[in-house]
Amino acid sequence: MSMASLASADGYGTKAKQIAARYGIYIAFVLMFVFLSLWSPWFLTFDNILNILRQCSINGIIAVGATLVIITGGIDLSVGAIVALAAVSAASVAHPDSYPVIVPILVGLAVGALCGGINGFIIAKGRIAPFIVTLGMMTIVRGGSLVMSDGRPVINLSDEYNAIGGGYLWGVPLPVFLFIAVVVIGAFLLHFCKFGRHVYAVGGNELAAVVSGLNVGRVKMGVYTLAGLFAGFAGIILSSRVMTGSPAAGAGYELDAIAAVVIGGTSLAGGTGAILGTVIGTLIIGTMNNGLDLLNVSSYFQQIVKGIIIISAVLLDQYTKNSR
Repeated sequence: MSMASLASADGYGTKAKQIAARYGIYIAFVLMFVFLSLWSPWFLTFDNILNILRQCSINGIIAVGATLVIITGGIDLSVGAIVALAAVSAASVAHPDSYPVIVPILVGLAVGALCGGINGFIIAKGRIAPFIVTLGMMTIVRGGSLVMSDGRPVINLSDEYNAIGGGYLWGVPLPVFLFIAVVVIGAFLLHFCKFGRHVYAVGGNELAAVVSGLNVGRVKMGVYTLAGLFAGFAGIILSSRVMTGSPAAGAGYELDAIAAVVIGGTSLAGGTGAILGTVIGTLIIGTMNNGLDLLNVSSYFQQIVKGIIIISAVLLDQYTKNSR
């Protein structure tokens, strides 16, 4: 084979890698969508598509906050427990004829932001690994939600509060619009604000960020506070949707959020990632869960499939980096 042919083949190989790295997630999503549409007659129906979007909304809101954290090179394992504490706290003041609906909303958001802020403060000031801090916070917050509710779900919520997660606007579930709003806020902060540039700088090279005069501690506190705030918002939506503030809510949600972020192309090593990729990752997780349910695949096997997808996404990320 001539040198020109080898160079041409190498060029095509490099181009294929670039296409796979840039558009692989979108191609995978389209292929999954087409496959499920062909295999299940109920998949491509209007009601089922709305159901997928509704199911994706809560995980997607949490995943937006997780994206900010992971881009800085951190991790937050406490968001699922924060969902439960925010749900119980908001539901406790959302009974009929008690407070205006804005009060439980603010309570849930404040609880989430406070928990996230504590995470960020300890990580930034104590210089402790995020995995350890958020793992401890997950246990504390889960226990706190059980203590606050006495281990029982909080029921008898007002119609106004239940409408947050169960209402419709123009025939579309309201949580879908709330998810879109959070995506817009997250994308604006990350891609159009100085704060977003600082987030990428910390994740790309924390030492260089410190040397350049960046307040790394403040950035870390900011991203963990936002992650807690979004988790609290998700807790409000979840409790209003099921009309119950359950201390068991949010179990495993942190894993689904991390999976969506990683599948969306955000590197666990930090420094790279985008909100749009997280949205696609969230849709892939939601579509996969819905499709496997329609195909009557056992929930046990669903966990196996999800784990394989996560590992594959991380391997693809490493392969892409090594081939550059």
